[in-house]
Amino acid sequence: MAELIAPTTRLHSAWLEARNEWGPGLHEDGFGLGPSDEVDSPDGFAAWVARLADESGPHAGETGRACTYRWIVEGDRVHGGIALRYGLNDYVQQFGHIGYGIRPSSRRRGLATWALGRILDEARALDLDRVLIVCEVDNLASAKTIEHHGGVLEGVRDTEHGPARRYWITI
Repeated sequence: MAELIAPTTRLHSAWLEARNEWGPGLHEDGFGLGPSDEVDSPDGFAAWVARLADESGPHAGETGRACTYRWIVEGDRVHGGIALRYGLNDYVQQFGHIGYGIRPSSRRRGLATWALGRILDEARALDLDRVLIVCEVDNLASAKTIEHHGGVLEGVRDTEHGPARRYWITI
């Protein structure tokens, strides 16, 4: 059975396997991976996981990107990641309060829908009243997941990554 867990160095190899399945890049939304993060070595991975822990919680972090990061796992297999970002700063306006990604071989199993429901529970526990979720305009699976949880389309905006759908979910 899947569970959401805080990032951990224990799953370094499993996380690398998931990342390698996606291919290189920073497109795995929900992991909090930045361009300067070196995750291949054990020390680099540990530094990245420590940064995620430092940024965890609504009042944490020095980057202005306070966030709760969770990995979607079953046993020792990392299926994806999901992040709950706090506030309504420029970063959240562009990428949303919630970002998630599921590795290609784990898609079409309902994991994104399940994980989004669990992270919305965390948002509710923090007394958030609504959240913004953004997805690429042609990502129909993500749009369906968001709509399943009551997402209302605000509209489509052009971004540096192409057009994106913007949804609001009232909690």
